[in-house]
Amino acid sequence: MSQYRNNRLTLAGALLALGTVASGCSSIDRLSQIGEQPKLSSIDNPTTQPGYKPVQMPMPKPEVASYSPNSLWRNGSRAFFKDQRAARVGDILTISVNFTDKAAIANETQRSRTNSEDSGVTNFLGSQTITQANKILPGRILTADSTASSDGKGSVNRQEALQTNVAAVVTQVLPNGNLVVEGKQEIRVNFEIRELVVAGIVRPEDIQSDNTIDSSKIAQARIAYGGRGQITDVQQPRYGQQVLDVLLPF
Repeated sequence: MSQYRNNRLTLAGALLALGTVASGCSSIDRLSQIGEQPKLSSIDNPTTQPGYKPVQMPMPKPEVASYSPNSLWRNGSRAFFKDQRAARVGDILTISVNFTDKAAIANETQRSRTNSEDSGVTNFLGSQTITQANKILPGRILTADSTASSDGKGSVNRQEALQTNVAAVVTQVLPNGNLVVEGKQEIRVNFEIRELVVAGIVRPEDIQSDNTIDSSKIAQARIAYGGRGQITDVQQPRYGQQVLDVLLPF
């Protein structure tokens, strides 16, 4: 038990030291940016970013194209005339983000239990008449009582709405013709940057004639809206507090 406790203390010390070093590096970076506006991210190729992985989805079996004599139409073709909608890697389309979410959940759980154990020897082989036996054999061997109760309540009342437009770039064309898109938008107001990231898979048929698509038609959609800057920094707990929240058992 002592060895286990020592190991936990050593691990806690190492995590505290790591957090202190990370906090120190971050503090130095923040000190160097005092009085300056947050810098916008550079425009880079999304496929070269750390952690980027090509999307792999189940694909149907490839169909052999067949042509009819004296006909301009090819079986399996998606369109008869060429349009200007996004269809190839590097093309741009506009995503209309219309997100409305509302949830109300209430849960309550109650539990109680009472236990009582009582056992003993009142007169073991005539011990009441023997003086020395009364000193050796107690009247009650085991008496135990326990009571446990639990009352838990939880509720969720959430309402979120987000409506905006963002331009996305086609980063990959899947074998079945579906497009993998990713868009990022950054807006700086004073010393706060608001970020909007949208990514997912779209069907070319769902892209409208004006080269726009609604976010509800994006499969595997990943939508992130947040910010960074002075206001966001004040709203976050300090690094030391975050480390203590992870390590403290109470």
